[in-house]
Amino acid sequence: MSARLLLVGPLADPAMMAALGLEPAGAAITLPGRLSGGARAGIARDGWPGWDREAQGQVVAQPVEASDGLRRYAEIMDLQPVQAPQGRVMGAVPGARPEDGAFQRDLAARVAADLLARDPDQPAETIRARLPMIAWWAASRLRAAAERGEALPPGPRDQDRLRIESRREPYGQYFSVESLRLTHRLHQGGWSEPLERAVFVSGDAVVVLPWDPARDRVLLVDQFRAGPAARGDGQPWIYEPVAGRIDAGETPESTALREAVEEAGLTLSRLIPAPAFYPTPGIAAEFIYGFIGIADLPDGVATVTGLPSEGEDIRGQLVSRDELMRMVLDGRIVSGPLMILALWLNRMADELKRGLAPG
Repeated sequence: MSARLLLVGPLADPAMMAALGLEPAGAAITLPGRLSGGARAGIARDGWPGWDREAQGQVVAQPVEASDGLRRYAEIMDLQPVQAPQGRVMGAVPGARPEDGAFQRDLAARVAADLLARDPDQPAETIRARLPMIAWWAASRLRAAAERGEALPPGPRDQDRLRIESRREPYGQYFSVESLRLTHRLHQGGWSEPLERAVFVSGDAVVVLPWDPARDRVLLVDQFRAGPAARGDGQPWIYEPVAGRIDAGETPESTALREAVEEAGLTLSRLIPAPAFYPTPGIAAEFIYGFIGIADLPDGVATVTGLPSEGEDIRGQLVSRDELMRMVLDGRIVSGPLMILALWLNRMADELKRGLAPG
């Protein structure tokens, strides 16, 4: 990579340049043509915009001096410079691409910073293969900062109450484990001794319980689960709500609607937020958004569904709300998220029905 490059599109965004440690090396110039697409630039390997050099228009390009950080980032992203009369252009691929929405600058910048913080000896292709998972985790951390960033009870009220000294990833595949070295304020005052904590990282998820208020019944999903199997549970098929990971760039609500179609073949008419929670906060960073999904659930709606590409084999099961509560109380429901949604729905059902009634 030559010393001077012209950055275009999302790669020239100030937030991206800051994440990559880049400074302008002169005034911006214009190039002929037009950029298209690029909503997932910096999030997915193939998310960069297209540059149609023959199209009417101008493309703003920011000169920079190539750095080791930019070289490493481009290698991981498999992003190659495009030769032009004005110089080597980076941040777009040749040709036009379909328009696909707005560039997600905060998420892309968080992913860029995460990539540069990783072990420089780790092969770029290994990191590249994990980009979807890295982006899930980056999006989860952004949501946590936006939704739960205030120093509220419980815990010490000081804004300065947690200091993470180091963060390593001793294991990283589809999911990962992060090893944190940290100190935190104590309830009686002062600071803890440095602590080493390992955390299972999987990104945020949603659970949604489809409910038909008119028939007062719900749809459960029945599927094999590796966790109970690893524990030696003789019944590794369990009843659960519809569930799924929140892809980078999705919202909890859009994920809930998508997963209802994929896992249960249902189009939900409305989502009602239910409690959100950490299922096992002592060892896992997973945060789950809960919903009740309003659905029409006639006889015969429960089928076998799931995405074969993800190894899913899911059977739907219709049960009345009363039967669901009996299943919770007699131990037939062992999924914590389903218990939470079932208990919350049972407590709120009458109020929800009044709110859903016409007029």
